[in-house]
Amino acid sequence: MTHPLRTAEQGSTQQTPGRWIALGVLVLAVLLVAVDATVLGLATPYLSEDLQPSGTQLLWIGDAYSFVIAGLLISMGSLGDRIGRKRLLLIGATAFGLVSVLNAYAQTPEMMIVARALLGVAGATLMPSTLALIRNLFHDPRERSLAIGIWSAAASAGMAVGPIVGGVLLEHFWWGSVFLINLPVMALLVMVGIKMLPESRNPSPGPWDMPSVFLSLIGMVGVVYGIKEAAAEGFAWLTLAAGVLGAAALYGFVRRQRALPVPLVDVRLFRNRGFSGAVLANVLTILGLSGLLFFLSQYLQLVQDRRPIEAGIAELPAAAGAVVAGLVAGAAARRLSVRAVVSSGLAVIGLSLAALTTITQTTGYPLIGTTLLVVGFGAGLSFTITSDIILTAVPKEQAGAASAVSETAYELGTALGIALLGSVVTNIYQDFTGPAGTPEAAHESLAGAVVAAVHMPTDAAAALLQAARESFVDGVALAAGVGAGLLLLASAVAWFLLRGQKLTNEPVQH
Repeated sequence: MTHPLRTAEQGSTQQTPGRWIALGVLVLAVLLVAVDATVLGLATPYLSEDLQPSGTQLLWIGDAYSFVIAGLLISMGSLGDRIGRKRLLLIGATAFGLVSVLNAYAQTPEMMIVARALLGVAGATLMPSTLALIRNLFHDPRERSLAIGIWSAAASAGMAVGPIVGGVLLEHFWWGSVFLINLPVMALLVMVGIKMLPESRNPSPGPWDMPSVFLSLIGMVGVVYGIKEAAAEGFAWLTLAAGVLGAAALYGFVRRQRALPVPLVDVRLFRNRGFSGAVLANVLTILGLSGLLFFLSQYLQLVQDRRPIEAGIAELPAAAGAVVAGLVAGAAARRLSVRAVVSSGLAVIGLSLAALTTITQTTGYPLIGTTLLVVGFGAGLSFTITSDIILTAVPKEQAGAASAVSETAYELGTALGIALLGSVVTNIYQDFTGPAGTPEAAHESLAGAVVAAVHMPTDAAAALLQAARESFVDGVALAAGVGAGLLLLASAVAWFLLRGQKLTNEPVQH
């Protein structure tokens, strides 16, 4: 049957002039976010040495951005539908650049956590706006699939450029310099975007419901915080209260959306099997990948003693695989099938992650590089196709809200992945037995152990580093196994829920 929410812009065959140039501007916004996401991992050892955060604070620095952005994406996507996606994109890009300065000059772990959270507020305006504008710029299904593939490839290219540029900066400057590379990208985006981007908005948007905004933010942050703390510290009253409050807020959010004549997001979308399958597959995929990849830069630098730029170059295969996959995903899905491409992409990621369960301190680069290449290719296939599915599930007037759901799934998976898999690594790491005189900070994080070793006698320092690195690698290996299981589960979800899904503007037959 025809799903009521899959209405396309029927008869809308007129192509938007200058749409490919406009896509180039949107790519700059994607680069802005991708570069920031990658440089944090490279800067973490240096940031840890300077600010000396605890293990818990280090995790918060890693996921504060994702927590906030996940809580605000739906609200900001809906806001873009109302005030104009171009306007929101340019405001958000400006704010993103300015808040990056605050990240660069943070003086304490607490200040860094706040700066990352503020960056999440700005970041929440960017990604939904870019995808929504693609939905409105490209009416032809094949052109749209290619545009989304380029958008996805640009994110991967940013992931490749970020570590290399960040590595060069860390070789010559202090760790805060990696955040300042956002500024020239932001400036170029704003200057070019003002002239080249067409404005796009919902002509009959309805009011922006503030109670829904607060319910969404409280709900997402509460639930994710509860899961994070439960995984790291076990269940406590505060953790339980946060989780219950978050769940209650999300329940209230859903009830309110169903009652509002013009909701922030139409929750009836989740009745669409393809839409729900794409969102769920994205959450599970990112959950399985992000926590592990967050620690990979630390492994390359702190365990294998690679310089920052060497670590950045070592991670290039993931981006290369994703770029290639993003450009061919649409054609592959039309030639084979949506579920075959997405499911097989996720399955090969899971199998490649399983290979990392054998990782040791001396693991050779061929295994690591091959794993990253396969992971990047599989992720590029999956995310390009699922983004297209989610975008075409709604009329173009609601593209901002639909894009926000897609990005919320991504950011929620990132936050949960760092929280859950990061907690796996941290809990195993903290159990190592060091030599006499090992300071407590050495048990908080591997970076803390490296710093502590500098101030210890040579033999004791060597014993500490050996024990700490071995324990850290054991944690990474277990996290790889958990991630592999999650990716294989995501593959199964995609296979069953994406049955019959097609990359066209035609309604899907259920």
